[in-house]
Amino acid sequence: MSLKQEFKEFIMRGNVIDLAVGMVVGTAFSGIVKSLVDDVIMPPIGLLLGGVDFSNLFITLKQGANAPEAGYATLAAAQEAGAVTLNLGLFINTVISFLIVASAIFVVVKLINQLKRKEEAAPEAPAEPSEDILLLREIRDSLNKK
Repeated sequence: MSLKQEFKEFIMRGNVIDLAVGMVVGTAFSGIVKSLVDDVIMPPIGLLLGGVDFSNLFITLKQGANAPEAGYATLAAAQEAGAVTLNLGLFINTVISFLIVASAIFVVVKLINQLKRKEEAAPEAPAEPSEDILLLREIRDSLNKK
């Protein structure tokens, strides 16, 4: 079998296609979750914590060129000046995004497992008797009538 044929067989397997679809949907879902965290969840939390903007929550480890004495107003300004920063706010946003995605995946897997358990617990319909059994039954019934 040629390498091309092997690759084609590999790609056409259901699992690979399912994985590709999962990756596309997962990428889109992660964009939604990132927006949810950055634009919906973190602003109220920052407001409750005294007006903290988590996207600009950082610690300057090393000043950049022409560093202002008062420090950098935003993370973008610090990065533009070449400062080395520890981006705590971005890390917190990423952790919250991860927790949301992990929770969503947990719920989906839990639902799938419940469906599988119901499927396994459902009684199977009895199998149709074979032709031999049907013929023997006919003979038995015929003899019982006589």
